[in-house]
Amino acid sequence: MTKSKLSAHVLLILCLLLLAPALLRSQDREQAGKSIGKVSVLGKLILVELNPGALGSENLFNLDHSTLRFTPEQDGYRVERLPLVWDADFGPKISSPDVALHNFSFPFSGKDWSNISVGLTGSIRFTTGAATQTNRGGGFRGGIYQSYRGEEGGVSLGRFTPLAEGASDLVNGAPAICVFFKPRMTGDRYVKELGDRVVVTWDLTEPYGNIQDFTWSPTVNRFQLVLFKSGVIQMSYQQVVAKDAIVGVYPTVSGSETPLATFPGSSQPSTPEYLDIDNVQLSVVANLFMKVTFQLHGPALKEGDPQLSGIGYQVSFSAAHQKPGNSASTASAEWTIRGFAFPRGPNPAISHYFAFGPGLSRGRSVQVDGNTISIEGMLPPELRGVRHITVSAKSFARDSDVPVSTVAEHTISLKGLNDPEVHLASLTAKSGPFPVVYEAFHYYNLPDPRDLSCTVIQALGDRFDFLAYYSDFRVDNQEAGTPSDGPRGSVGAPVTGLAPNGRGNARDLASYCSKGRFQWGFIQPIYSGAIQMQQYPPPNAPVMQSPDDITHYDQQLKEINLDGRIPPYMYAMSQIGHEMDHRWAAFSWAKVDGKMISLGDPHWDPGLEVRVPFPYMRPTEASAMGGGVWQDNHDGTFTQLDDNYYVPATGYSYLDLYLMGLISPAEVPDFFLLQNLHYVRQDDNGHAIFKADRLPLTIQDVIAADGPREPDVDHSQRHFNTGMVIMVQHGSKPSQRLIEETNGIRLQWMQYFSIVTGRRATMTANP
Repeated sequence: MTKSKLSAHVLLILCLLLLAPALLRSQDREQAGKSIGKVSVLGKLILVELNPGALGSENLFNLDHSTLRFTPEQDGYRVERLPLVWDADFGPKISSPDVALHNFSFPFSGKDWSNISVGLTGSIRFTTGAATQTNRGGGFRGGIYQSYRGEEGGVSLGRFTPLAEGASDLVNGAPAICVFFKPRMTGDRYVKELGDRVVVTWDLTEPYGNIQDFTWSPTVNRFQLVLFKSGVIQMSYQQVVAKDAIVGVYPTVSGSETPLATFPGSSQPSTPEYLDIDNVQLSVVANLFMKVTFQLHGPALKEGDPQLSGIGYQVSFSAAHQKPGNSASTASAEWTIRGFAFPRGPNPAISHYFAFGPGLSRGRSVQVDGNTISIEGMLPPELRGVRHITVSAKSFARDSDVPVSTVAEHTISLKGLNDPEVHLASLTAKSGPFPVVYEAFHYYNLPDPRDLSCTVIQALGDRFDFLAYYSDFRVDNQEAGTPSDGPRGSVGAPVTGLAPNGRGNARDLASYCSKGRFQWGFIQPIYSGAIQMQQYPPPNAPVMQSPDDITHYDQQLKEINLDGRIPPYMYAMSQIGHEMDHRWAAFSWAKVDGKMISLGDPHWDPGLEVRVPFPYMRPTEASAMGGGVWQDNHDGTFTQLDDNYYVPATGYSYLDLYLMGLISPAEVPDFFLLQNLHYVRQDDNGHAIFKADRLPLTIQDVIAADGPREPDVDHSQRHFNTGMVIMVQHGSKPSQRLIEETNGIRLQWMQYFSIVTGRRATMTANP
């Protein structure tokens, strides 16, 4: 690991706080799950055939070998599709995103610009000339810390933001143009400036070879932007393999606020004034945004108030009359304001409001003013095309799902609300003018994880500790893997002692349709075409230099097996082994000399010594949850024998196994946390050496902070069952490939779990 790589890892732990709104989509607690498909059993697998329209529809890129021309007119652009216009002379390659224009200033968004930031992932952003800061997408690659190389310059989105939603998130951000904005792509950028135009060309590949990728080898994605002195914008697509991206023109827009409707609220007699809704006011801003204002009976709580944590306000929208082909599940949306306190450890923390829901404007945060609290955003695409919507609202007390104040459902007409999303391929010279215009090309919508668990549990019963989903279709995620979530149920007594203040305890079981057993699961299916679904890398897969890629270990891993092959489904074991361990880890703290020390969240700190007692494949492994294996050189330096990335698949540390209830406190050897890490050099074996401050730790320090793990090792659950679910769209049959791959992962998962738990626990996969 290089110095810069470790620094990015450490900094990105802090970025988790910034990612919280995106992650909360899967953790909102008000809405219970529902079944979204028909369930049957196929051997040892669970087959889910989705209901019609359960995940919406795909909208895949259809502009290859063509050109889009945007011609300025009045306060917008006319847009037309043309045959391909291509300049084969790219000009010089650039290594920095910052480009200064010398021959003319380009008119855009009401200003003339002489500087642009050319993003590595297919966008440009107009700047004032100051050095462009790297725009990181806030990524934890594969769930472990890693910044996305491909989001340098231009615009960026949060790691888990679907493109279908991200396209509207960019409205009224920085003035920008998305030529083919697809996060995580890498490659070369070229800029050529002429007297009357600037030509920007990208020659990029989708990410490849890593656990979160869809291809073992590079792909070709070659496209071009021309900025004419006249203000005309031209986008051309010479060869594009990728099928999902955001394409559009994003000048900043402003406009007046037009009242739309006001609805009265009602409340319980004991409702606090700051949750008592007098009315909800709806208005349209700049003909694009819906603004929702909660008028309260008393002053809204300000950020920093300790009472803020856990309270909530929510507004719900749904189509009064469904559009043809839309299901009720897709023609609805909820916007939620929640109060949170970060960090969620035992120490006092400043509370903040977070707003989340499809279409909420990035950069337009929760506004508090006296007795009002407001948010604004763009309605999701399914609702922008309807004439009438129904609206209702409610508020929640601290950590409660029961509304304390409500606004009854009312129907309104959507007057004056325009939709900037179009089908670009269908436009002609007469189309427009559009003040903002874009199209999101994307795969199927992300499912709600509660709907997934309810679909299975309602059909087959509450007999699963874990649920893993695999499909023969892709969803709107830039990564091939999936995050995880769950209510942390159990067989027997609820588990406690995993984190301070009860974090990690059972929660929201009913919303996952579990009566007590379901613990954790994937929140979306993994596509059968993803490389982590494959048993082995293909013979022609490039051998990657990065230690984050499985082929880097090709020779080492082949030597383990007598047949000379890499162990099967290594990427799949990395994913499922890591995600399911989130049920117990990594939220622990330690109390040392009266001071509370975080050991990670949501992964072990890179400097935490977390050696694996029962390695999966290699003699020396760090925990699947991060951390590292560190050798103390007794001179103030430490050698990193295994890093905090979970490729190749690794086992569980002593600390993990204690939290799982599989070993006693007495079996956990003393360990340590390295603080203030500074890279020094590499040793002769290629291991990184760091200077650091060593903080000795014991398991008793963890117990002092989090409480004892209950049930203890003598009474903890030892037998677990995973539901291995294959998903198909309505009317489809599962492919043989999907069945075979999921069966292979199922068998390997049971073997993996037995090995890495030292055979102190068993895993079945029985529907």
